[in-house]
Amino acid sequence: MKRALITGASGTLGAAIAGELARAGLHVIVHGHSNVAQAQAIREQIQASGGSAEVAIFDVSSSEDCTRQMDLLLEAGPVQVLVHNAGITADAPMAAMSIQQWSSIIDVSLNGFFNVAKPLLLPMLRTRWGRIVAISSVAAIMGNRGQANYAAAKAGLHGAVKSLAIEVASRGVTVNSIAPGIIESPMTKSAFSDADIARLVPMKRAGTPQEVASVVRFLCSEQASYISGQVVAVSGAMA
Repeated sequence: MKRALITGASGTLGAAIAGELARAGLHVIVHGHSNVAQAQAIREQIQASGGSAEVAIFDVSSSEDCTRQMDLLLEAGPVQVLVHNAGITADAPMAAMSIQQWSSIIDVSLNGFFNVAKPLLLPMLRTRWGRIVAISSVAAIMGNRGQANYAAAKAGLHGAVKSLAIEVASRGVTVNSIAPGIIESPMTKSAFSDADIARLVPMKRAGTPQEVASVVRFLCSEQASYISGQVVAVSGAMA
């Protein structure tokens, strides 16, 4: 059974991705950091539905923590699927943005991708099969007021994905990014009114976590073996 690590799996979108990959027959490693109880609950839900899962708790922004945890995970064999979904926000106009607000977002979204992916790459490449998906945002494509830090971090993922895809293409490993638009979640409900969504999204509705998770499942499948280095917007035609 192939193993899949989903960072940020304790959140709404990460949980949907973890569940979808478990239904695809993968052993899912549910990552959490601050919300340990939720990560454990997601593992239990997957197992109750007949899937295979475990929990891994670590800080993606810490290279030392990631190296230590990846070494532990690799003791059981290579991790052939990585979905880097971990991300945070700290919105502010750049003129009022602190260095901590800037750096913290870069550390989780962009440095976190490097910290997790690098230790997994050589074991994955030796199997001559792998799937890496980085969850980005339409903010990286369009920009968004008050999110220069978030948009920069996610746009950085696009460059990393395209470059890494070229580096590993001959070894059966694909690397892609998904850029969701406005996706249903508790945070979205507090940030966007129905009128906001109707104005911003051509489809006039928010997307569902399952709609994003389905695209992740496809990109991690055999059917997507010739798709690599791409940024796929799941945004209701926003971008």
